[in-house]
This record gives sequence, structure tokens and C-alpha cells, in this order.
Amino acid sequence: MQLHTLKRKTKNKAKRVVGRGGARGKTSGRGTKGQNARAGHKKRPEIRDMIKKLPKLRGYRFNSTEQKPAPVNVGALNIFEVGAILKPVDFFKARLIRKVSGKLPMVKILGTGEISKKLTIEGCVVSASARAKIEKAGGTIL
Repeated sequence: MQLHTLKRKTKNKAKRVVGRGGARGKTSGRGTKGQNARAGHKKRPEIRDMIKKLPKLRGYRFNSTEQKPAPVNVGALNIFEVGAILKPVDFFKARLIRKVSGKLPMVKILGTGEISKKLTIEGCVVSASARAKIEKAGGTIL
């Protein structure tokens, strides 16, 4: 046996194309007429529009896990009696705040409005302008 006398185990499959049945004939795999059949023209990817509308900042799908304090304006404190000691429970009883997930939230007193009564506030966060108004009315913040 010599190299030039070797024969293949399997014959070559002859590629004979007749008419429409061929590979890459007629429409060359592009289907039929129209925008898709034209050279150089592509449909705009639809997903691009959706991607462009997404917010660029990270974390847009998730709400902050940090619980924000419930706001109460200084003007709303006039409903309490003079000399009252106010805690977050008192704000809840007076319906100035609501429970969040069954718990009383932190309370932040903001400076909108005017206060005319002397009050003592405990266990609350107080803004600088609210602090000034409460102390001007003779109240204290603990």
C-alpha cells in the first residue's frame, strides 16, 4: 500500500443544486422583499428604546431600607396643652403621625408654622428652625 493508492472510506457528497432548493439561492436566506431584504439596511433594535428609557443611576428599583422620620410641623403642636411633655406616642395619639409596618416611626419636627405654647419635646429629631421657634415660645427640647 502506497499513499497514492489510498481510497476514502466514504465518498464525497456531491453538492448539486437544482432550482429553488439550493443553499443561498434566490433570496439568499433573507426571506422575501422589503426592508429586511435590502443590503445595508437593518431594522432598528426595539430593545434599544427600552434601554434608553431606563434611569442611568444605579439602584433605581430598590427603596431605601433606611426608615425616614415622620415629619410634624411646628404649627401643628398648638393642639397640645401648655407645659405638655411630648413623645412620639403623643403625636400618634393626636393623629399627627401613623405607624409604619406596625411600629411608631421616628419623629422629626420641622419649622413650618408658628408655635405659641410652652412645650417640652422628648425623643424627637428637631430641625434648626423648629428648635429656634420652640425655644422662643419658652419650650425645651430634650
